[in-house]
Parts: sequence; structure tokens; C-alpha cells
Amino acid sequence: MNTAQPTRLAIALMLALLGPAAQAANVDQAAIVASQTDGSEWLSHGRTYEEQRYSPLKQISTANVDKLGLAWSIDLENNRGLEATPLYHDGVLYASLSWSRAIAVDVATGKVLWTFDPQLARDKARDACCDAVNRGVALWNGKVFIGTLDGRLIAIDAKTGKQLWSQQTTDNSKPYTITGAPRVVKGKVIIGNGGAEFGVRGYFSAYDAETGKMAWRFYTVPGDPAKPHENPELAQAAKTWKGDSYWKGGGGGTVWDGMAYDPELDLLYVGTGNGSPWNREVRSPGGGDNLYLSSILAIRPDSGKLAWHYQVTPGDTWDFTATQQLTLATLELDGKPRKVIMQAPKNGFFYVLDRESGQLLSAEKFGKVTWAERIDLKTGRPVEAPGARYEDKPIVMWPSPFGAHNWHSMSYNPDTGLVYIPYQEIPGVYRNEGKDFVRRNGFNTASGFSDATDIPQSVIGGALLAWDPVKQKEAWRVPRPTYWNGGTLSTAGNLVFQGTSTGNLEAYSADKGQKLWSFGAQTGLIAAPMTYSYKGEQYVAIMAGWGGVAPLIGGEAAKAPGVGNISRLLVFKLGGEASLPPIPETPVASNARIPHPTNASAAEIEEGKGLYAAYCSVCHGVGAKSGGLIPDLRKTDDGRRALFQQIVREGALRPLGMPAFADSLDATQVERIKAYVMTREFEDYNAAQQTAKTAQ
Repeated sequence: MNTAQPTRLAIALMLALLGPAAQAANVDQAAIVASQTDGSEWLSHGRTYEEQRYSPLKQISTANVDKLGLAWSIDLENNRGLEATPLYHDGVLYASLSWSRAIAVDVATGKVLWTFDPQLARDKARDACCDAVNRGVALWNGKVFIGTLDGRLIAIDAKTGKQLWSQQTTDNSKPYTITGAPRVVKGKVIIGNGGAEFGVRGYFSAYDAETGKMAWRFYTVPGDPAKPHENPELAQAAKTWKGDSYWKGGGGGTVWDGMAYDPELDLLYVGTGNGSPWNREVRSPGGGDNLYLSSILAIRPDSGKLAWHYQVTPGDTWDFTATQQLTLATLELDGKPRKVIMQAPKNGFFYVLDRESGQLLSAEKFGKVTWAERIDLKTGRPVEAPGARYEDKPIVMWPSPFGAHNWHSMSYNPDTGLVYIPYQEIPGVYRNEGKDFVRRNGFNTASGFSDATDIPQSVIGGALLAWDPVKQKEAWRVPRPTYWNGGTLSTAGNLVFQGTSTGNLEAYSADKGQKLWSFGAQTGLIAAPMTYSYKGEQYVAIMAGWGGVAPLIGGEAAKAPGVGNISRLLVFKLGGEASLPPIPETPVASNARIPHPTNASAAEIEEGKGLYAAYCSVCHGVGAKSGGLIPDLRKTDDGRRALFQQIVREGALRPLGMPAFADSLDATQVERIKAYVMTREFEDYNAAQQTAKTAQ
């Protein structure tokens, strides 16, 4: 018997299994946990369950990052914001585009392997507060999971791009949406939703990754008191609400982003959103903390039961969500290691909690904050500034509903001990609508949102902020000229990467904040970069494409970056020599229309202003001043303006994402909006003529 042949066969099989062309192991919990030390792959939204967005890869470092160049890029069929962090597994990048589409890209060739389109009815964008964006996909056991704007959770075959199963996770007759990335824990896909501005009741759910069957659901706010509580934790929450306005109007508390998981403690951490409407005086007359709004929840993933909670902003009345990134780490506090959870939510305080018990350990302002003086560590509650709740008179305060930190990912580097935050400084204007509040089939804030006006660039700014979570103080900062800058990535190469709203991807030394490299991306960058290793080389990748709520809401500040949307996947490596094509020249407009005043009365124009703010401004810009992604209605040509009724009420442009508003606006109201837009055009034309005359 020849024993050499089986031995050679065994060796050949082993080499085939271990060789570079072999398929990597399936993505499961063990693989995601193991990736904590092996940085070659990026398997979950924040790279690992800890959501640190830190990579142990260090081939690219402070010593050579100046040699970083574009390896390849892909132009994407996408004209809205790109917010996803790509995932990387077994030679393939997986990401999402706007309108809840997914793609898979071969990193060896830079070619798209497949695309998946859930075939959304695009007028669903009417129910999205912040553009038809999507922040990413999840991987598990040969499947790619994506949440869709119309509330579906879909499992896709990772190899073929074909749908395996789909579950409708929301009541699609209500204004729910999904823009956040799913997470997969212990074989369960966790997904939340958005829509608090429009009047929905928040919850998040767990679905079996193999079958799509729902395992459990956790409601974040109580419902109709005449019915039994869906989960027992709501009995405690119900005591913190007043009246019946909240459950008739939804209540809010939607879970649209931040999650993390600790496999050792077996706790899933979930951040919850703002109230609906924003103004507590209308939502819960008489006060109350309104649990579980703006809270961090620790959940048992097998049962969906609550282990502990901490409310970041009790009785939220400012749209101060706690859905921002949740990051797990071990910090040395009082001379001993402590397992903590960290968050820099919208309200401007940086929180460090014990992640086993939920005990608040520290909280300090990481930016300009005027709504509260401090967080009382004995009670865990903010010490609010007088008048901050705007019950009696309007206020201007910091932060605004944009937040001191929004969804743009922060990162934590255990080597430097610093957290890198995309900080932004924007004032908010609030007014108590009180008895004047009328619930609409649209934005419902009851906080004077319909009065929103253009905020001048001079009072707005941002920074790449390095924050020491142990000392609770700033380590260094890089000022930014405007807001809505991208998420961050930190690496063992002592680097931190961030894209900017002005169109650059930049690298800084993580310890000192020294600028070391920059790449002109030709478009604003709001997504976070990621990094992976392929055939021994480290790469950095980012989804490039300006968008989201800031450019939609428009105004002077949104236009300040001076960039448009050019949607691409950009991939970099040391010595990369690829380049981007030149930006096409914008054609010069000819035969510009000379506007004329309308025949509408001042009262009719004022009514149109309020209706525009309630139904149009979230996409077409405050003060009818677009941010550049959605058509500027002041510049609508005469042909389309003549079809205003058909477009606005009947949905003539529904395939392009312009919904029909016949259920909310009558023909007279549409004419009022049109009159307001034409008035704004005439006002701006006259102002431009006066400026030109003065300059002569």
C-alpha cells in the first residue's frame, strides 16, 4: 500500500484550505470577536462589537502615510448622500447606497460583483427626516442584511446578491423609516427605525438570521394605557408620562442608529431617540422624564428584557437623541481597570458609564453647551439652565437639533486612550407652540420648527476633537470651517482619518493631531472611512458623496462647503497611483429669468411660508434656499412652475422621489406655497441687484 499518496493529498487539501485563494471562514459571532485582534477584515458596522472603529493594522503609519495614494475608485449610480461604512470579508467589500440599495465589490479588480435594489416607492422619502440615506449592512453566515426606507429587513445571498427573505418590520401605513445599519448578535438581526418627527412610537426588534422570524420586540415608550403593556418595563416608563397626547401622537423614542454588544456580559446596548413631538409641554403636559426617550438601554439579547437603563436627557424637549455611537472600552479609573460604555450624544456632554451596572462614572461638556450647567453625578441628571425649556419665551441655545455630535462615527484608540469626535457647533432656536400646535401629516415638533430660518455661516463651525475619556477633557482639536464633517477611523499606525464637508479625506497623528496627508475627493465626505488588509497590503476605503439632512435643509451654512454630490467608492494604499477624472465644468446659465412679484397678499404669503416650512423645507431648504442636492424651488423654470399643482398634490414627479401631498394640502394651500417661493425668488433677485449696484 502506498502511504505517500494520501499524505500528499492531505497536504494538498490543507494548502488549498489555507492558501490565499481559499474562502475565509463564515462570519459569525466567533469571527467578529476574533477580529478584535485580527484587523484584516471589517465584519461589523463599527468593525467589532465594541464599536471602537479602531484597527490594529499599522502598515500605514505616521512614518509613511504621506505616500498614501488612490488605488482605485468606482463611480456609483447615486445622487444622494452616502453614509455607509463598507464591510470587508473574504476579498469583497459590502456597502449600501441611498434608496436602501446594496452592492458587493471585488477588491482584487475593483469591479461590482452584484447590486441589490429593493424597489422602493420613492415617495416614501416624504417620511424620512434626513434624506433617503442608509448607514450600512450587516454580515452573517453567508448573508448580507439591509434595512430599507419602507421598513423592510432583507436578507441577501452574499455570493449572488439575490434576496433570501424579507420581513416588513413596521406598519408601512405610518411614517416609519429605516436608515440605520443592522447588527447581528447570537444569530439575531437587531433593527430599529426612525420617524419620531412624524409621530410614531419607537421600538427595536430581533429577527432570526436564518428564517427571518421575529424573536422579540422592545417598545421604548408606553402605548395606549387602555391596553396591556407589550413589555413589562413599560409599566415603570408609563409613570413618567402625563396626559394622553403622547400615545395618540406616537411618543417617539425611535432607535435609528447606535448599538453595541459585550459578549462576556451578554448585554446588547441600544441608544434611543427624541420625543414626538419634540416639545415636552405638548407631548407630556405637566412634565415627566418620559422614559425611555433619549436613553441608553442594556438588553438581554436572548429574551429582549431590560437589564438596566440610563436616561441621558430626562424629559427631552430639544431633539437631543441618545442614538449616537455607543463605544465599549476598558479604562483605568481610580487605579483599576473598569469596563465602560462611552457616548457623545447630541446634548453636548461626554458620558462614561459602567457597562455592567449602568452607573454613571463621569460626564463633562465636550463643546459649547448652554442648555445645562453640568451633570450632577449623584443623581445622574443635568442641572438645566433657567428658561432652557422655552415654556414662556423663545430661546437661542447650544447645541441645536443637529447636535454637538450627530450620527457621524467617532472612534476610540486604546493606544492613545483618546476618542476622536466629529464635533459641530450650531445654535438652535426653539419656541413653544403650545395651544397653537396643530398636528400635521408631516414634521411635528411643536417647538417652532415652522419658524426655522437660515442660520448664518459666521455662527457655525466644527472640529475634529480628540477627547480624553479618563480626564474628561480635550487633548487636541483641528478646527473646521463648517459642520457636517465625516466620521473618524483610528489605527495602530498612530493615525486618525476623517473626511470633511469641504471635500477632503485627511490623516492626522492620533497622539498630537498633526496633519500628515490630504486627498481632494471632489465631493463632501460624511461617511466614516474603514481599513482592511488584502494579500499583505493595508487599504483604506470610504464611501464619498455629499448629502444627508444638512445639505437638504440648506441655507448659507450648507452651501459654504462649496461641494456637490459625486458618489464614489474610494480605496487607497501606499504607493497608489490612480487619479480621479476632472470635475466637469458647470454650464453657464443663459437667458436668466427676471422674476416679478406675485399678486398674493401679505397674509397669503405668510401662510405659504408656514406651509412651506412644515412640508417642504426639510428637503428644499429653509427659507426656500436649497443646499444643492434637491431642486431649489426659487429657480424652478416656468414650465414646471405652471405644473405646481400636479407636482405637489398629484405626484407627477413621484418616480424622482417627490411625493404627492393631496392628503395634506388643498389646491389653495399649494398656491400659497407657490406665492411664497416666488416672493423669495423676487427678494433674492432684488438683493443681488442691489449688491451689484453697490459694488460698482
